[in-house]
Amino acid sequence: MTLALLALQFALCAALIGRAGYLLSVSADRIAQATGLTGGWIGLALLATVTSLPELASGISAVAVIDAPDLAVGNALGACVVNLLFLAVVDALQRRQPIYHRASPAHLLSAAFGVVMLGFVAMSLLLAGRAPALLNLGLYSPVLLALYLLALRSVYAHERALKLPAAVTPDGAPAADARREWRRFGLAAAVVLAAGSWLPSIAAQLAQAMGWNQSFVGTLFMALVTTLPEIAVTLSALRLGALDMAFGNLLGSNLFNVMILAVDDLFYRRGPLLADAAPAHAGTAVAAVVMTGLVMIGLVMRPQGRVLRVLSWVSVGLVAAYLVNITLLALA
Repeated sequence: MTLALLALQFALCAALIGRAGYLLSVSADRIAQATGLTGGWIGLALLATVTSLPELASGISAVAVIDAPDLAVGNALGACVVNLLFLAVVDALQRRQPIYHRASPAHLLSAAFGVVMLGFVAMSLLLAGRAPALLNLGLYSPVLLALYLLALRSVYAHERALKLPAAVTPDGAPAADARREWRRFGLAAAVVLAAGSWLPSIAAQLAQAMGWNQSFVGTLFMALVTTLPEIAVTLSALRLGALDMAFGNLLGSNLFNVMILAVDDLFYRRGPLLADAAPAHAGTAVAAVVMTGLVMIGLVMRPQGRVLRVLSWVSVGLVAAYLVNITLLALA
């Protein structure tokens, strides 16, 4: 297949995921806000889950259909660093104050869980075949699943303890339209899953045609495409003035993306997934830990100044960490 045709298929896949992800996020937002939960919780638990469907579908397809563990691991971890990088874009769009000055302190807890989960993945990648295994699974898989569920429960309890304001149902979403929103939600989810399952095959052929390693393609190109729904819902939340929902969506997507590695491990039949993945992915996991740590510092220190009147110093650090990670992967 020619390079031009592969690029066209990749662009079509990106367009499908972007459009369907936007519709998915809008429907999910309207359904979720009817419960009266906080914007941060909606972003963390519901929107983060549904907008991470491409990463889930792509990961399962990569390990179960085309037997490409590096694409699956690179996609999941690469999506984490792309989500964190997008916080810098959000920061640049908020002209009045850096986002870290106005965001809820409740996000510190979800960020902390993200550091723990990513650190656990980095250790498992560095240990490779020496990591303990449970039947055909790595021991990290049940641990990651347990940490994810604990994070959801803990953040919900923490937000209730802080008594944060509940989300307000937006105009144009009456209860009578709930059934229609669920139909739109299901249709958009099906499109995202189909496009996400198609993506790994295109990415693998593109990597071969360009002479790139699968770790680089999974971390850069697949991660950029499969995070389009997160980007769409984040921008939609910002237009609504729901900064905490946008923040919660990106940090919650990272928790879900790391948990996806446990699901991918279940579908990978040749043994523990991370034991067969390239060690270079540990660098991406560490970069995500560093970037999440910078976000936590920003949420505590609440910076108000901007570098060159564009970004806060926290966001400058996020961009620098992302560029270092991509450079190291390209040289690997």
